[in-house]
Amino acid sequence: MEHFDSKIHEECGVFGVYRRDPEQDVVATTYYGLYALQHRGQESCGMAVNDDGVIYKRRELGLVNEVFTKEAMETMPRGNMCIGHCRYATTGTPLRANAQPFVIRHVKGPMALAHNGNLTNAAELREEFELAGGIFHSTSDTEVIAYAITRQRLSSHSIEEAVEKTMPQLGGAYSLVVMSPRKLIAARDPHGFRPLCLGKLGGSDVIASESCAILAAGGEFVRDVEPGEIVVFDESGMRSIRTHCGQPSSMCVFEYVYIARPDSVVDGASVHRARRRAGAFLALEHPVQADVVIGVPDSGLDAALGYSQQSGIPYGIGFLKNKYIGRTFIQPNQKLRENTVRIKLNPISDTVKGKRVALVDDSIVRGTTSKQIVQLLREAGATEVHFLSSAPMFLYPCYFGVDVDSRDNLIAANHTLEEMTGMLGVDSLGFLSVEGVKKIAEGCTCGLCTGCFTGDYPAPVPKAPCKNKFEHKLSESND
Repeated sequence: MEHFDSKIHEECGVFGVYRRDPEQDVVATTYYGLYALQHRGQESCGMAVNDDGVIYKRRELGLVNEVFTKEAMETMPRGNMCIGHCRYATTGTPLRANAQPFVIRHVKGPMALAHNGNLTNAAELREEFELAGGIFHSTSDTEVIAYAITRQRLSSHSIEEAVEKTMPQLGGAYSLVVMSPRKLIAARDPHGFRPLCLGKLGGSDVIASESCAILAAGGEFVRDVEPGEIVVFDESGMRSIRTHCGQPSSMCVFEYVYIARPDSVVDGASVHRARRRAGAFLALEHPVQADVVIGVPDSGLDAALGYSQQSGIPYGIGFLKNKYIGRTFIQPNQKLRENTVRIKLNPISDTVKGKRVALVDDSIVRGTTSKQIVQLLREAGATEVHFLSSAPMFLYPCYFGVDVDSRDNLIAANHTLEEMTGMLGVDSLGFLSVEGVKKIAEGCTCGLCTGCFTGDYPAPVPKAPCKNKFEHKLSESND
């Protein structure tokens, strides 16, 4: 079962707050944080609240405002700690069992965990745990992480020591928020594939996937969690464990191209500026003769602005986006899929009629949505359409969380540039180079992973695609 649109599907978003101000409402704070991270996942969401050592949870399929209604919020205990999660849409059947945070009840005490990323060795770990008697209730590798930490907890003096011992067992990408009866913990994999940052809200401590969530909750961004770092919050304050720090880092470059919100700063680099720089480099590498530059909302707009500023071609608003439809508007049959783009985007004919259009988008993955967008511009009167991608060609799978699990549906992996130009119905087609995309994140303190463009991965990958590797273990009646 594949995605019914042709865009990349996002990462997950994690959030956490440790209250130090008695007046702080940790549930409301987490709600605002998750709302700001909704772009990272729209399948399900949840919260776990620590009320004097007792952990309560609510997690359901749906958007943040659908799951956490006024009535639902009123039933949540106020607590002194809270973690939250919003999950991206997978390629399989949406399962309530996969919604996060996961809450584990154990002889050493309860634990809640929320995870952003993808383990490359989850299948092996899960098989090992199951053969030893472990029982799993979901198809998520997050539950594998929770099980691994719980096993280490038996021989550890503290929950943070258990996390520290678990990290070398985990392959791939993970940014974690872990909550025990007395502590809140943030941990990021040694490569730093996925973002994670810290903030302050009054005297309280905040953890989030992106800085925009901290600001939306009324807090102040402090710093990023370093790759390999474990940060512990408890009644004595904050402390850092850097046992696993110092390895070569490889932040996913697609966070800057598409995933992260443009008002976020990720590992020292402004996402908005990175996208404008991508557009500027694209203009230098692929100049075209055009009358107007337009972007595909939303993540293509900043790159289009950068292309316009570098090329001197006027920037125009080419599409009106239906603001009531999210990034992943999915429909179950071909006819409805064909209508999806028309529902989401309407061309502004006054901008494009009778003009040569330079159309900038963040990327081209499967190509079907791109083809429909080009058709909309033709129908609106554009005389020429030059399609420009602010990402290089997608040629290889991603094993670290972005939903590209096979080369089979990647248009650039299966067709030449000339063939793609004809398939999309454009007058010319250009992609940002790999060298160019490596330069977009000005000020970034991490290295960048470009494996989906080059096939050169910074960490070991499975021999076969591992997406939804456990899907067969759950029936469709998991609720």
